[in-house]
Amino acid sequence: MRRHSCLFFLFCGIFLPGILGFPQINTSIDCDSLLPNYEAEPQTSAPPYVITVSFDKFEPGNEIQVTLEALKDDGFKGFNLQAREIEGDVPVGTFKITDPNTKGLDCHNVTNSSVSHANSDVKQKITTTWIAPHDVRELQFISTVVQDLDKFWVGIQSKTLTAMHSESVNGTGKSKRKV
Repeated sequence: MRRHSCLFFLFCGIFLPGILGFPQINTSIDCDSLLPNYEAEPQTSAPPYVITVSFDKFEPGNEIQVTLEALKDDGFKGFNLQAREIEGDVPVGTFKITDPNTKGLDCHNVTNSSVSHANSDVKQKITTTWIAPHDVRELQFISTVVQDLDKFWVGIQSKTLTAMHSESVNGTGKSKRKV
């Protein structure tokens, strides 16, 4: 009898959440299209989220703080955040993963070229650090944000950041100062 009880509890723990409608939200978002991996249409209304950056200008190697934040109480469960050149369609630069609610993704075989959610907990704000690459002139941060399985926004953009060409870049191409 004791053995049957253990099997019953094991069965309930594995299958009951899905049966009762409490799915684990394991949303992945495509690196190129920035669309989630399930069938639903993106929202066309203004997104209740904003991307802010610590600086408007950058040099190769600079570290820029990037924040994705809900504008009210509209938290989010999933997201994908990238830096892309204006009119570009692939991520540029890399992210330093510092927020426990985030994880790096490898898009186009570049480690941490995108940052995404590490869990499906509701978040109001995430902050990460982006490291500027060489040979980029103007870029924006772009994101898809998933509020829940029925509501997500694609193409949320930050303001435009511009590369600086100054004498503070040494011979290795790395900035002597951090922004």
